[in-house]
Amino acid sequence: SWNTTLYQEKHAFVWQYGSSLLELLAAKPGEWILDLGCGTGQLTEKIAQTGANVQGIDSSPAMIATALQNYPHLDFRVADATKFQVDQLFDAVFSNAVLHWIKQPDAAIYCMREALKVGGRLVAEFGGKGNVQAIFAAVCSALSEMGHPSPESLSPWYYPSIGDYATRLEKQGFEVTYAVLFDRPTPLEGGDAGMANWLEMFANRFLSGLSDIERIQVIQSVEKRLQPILYRDGTWFADYRRIRVIAVKL
Repeated sequence: SWNTTLYQEKHAFVWQYGSSLLELLAAKPGEWILDLGCGTGQLTEKIAQTGANVQGIDSSPAMIATALQNYPHLDFRVADATKFQVDQLFDAVFSNAVLHWIKQPDAAIYCMREALKVGGRLVAEFGGKGNVQAIFAAVCSALSEMGHPSPESLSPWYYPSIGDYATRLEKQGFEVTYAVLFDRPTPLEGGDAGMANWLEMFANRFLSGLSDIERIQVIQSVEKRLQPILYRDGTWFADYRRIRVIAVKL
């Protein structure tokens, strides 16, 4: 379950960085665009401002409820990326910062392809190979020191290489026309609390089984490990690596 208040107030970078992905989408007036994993709707609204028709879907009822509060004039629906169906075919599927949460990538790719017209495009950005590698290693080390066995198995993420994801797309009838993997060290809001806020929001799977005291201990341990490499001038950074991909349905 997502804390939508924390998401909107402390992690606006998620959709702010996604704004440049809209340039790759290049939505045209009258097109039908599906925003997959729309969250609280900020980018869905930006797509609508181009004159395109847009529908936003997200698996989180809390996110969809907030999106409807934010933009009641838009079409938002609760749907699972691995088994959604659409009422009509779309010219494009747009997805920002979502596909790395889906550990059944082939099921999601199938659904995205089925939602597109022939010649329709997928435009997506998500965490790629090596994303948050330092944060992940620090969390696993902190949990291991506390006696929690194999914390790596708790990871909710799928961070593929370009080769992995492009091959999956091609196997399901997409032609990949653009793919890039790049580093994007991302400043976190909240000053000294930035890393703790990030962990509470995005790494909660590792913390959810802990007592309140254990959570604090793990977060402090992670901060101590990461401070030399991810804390500069009063700001925490996340060691993000992103994939951007455009693929066309054949």
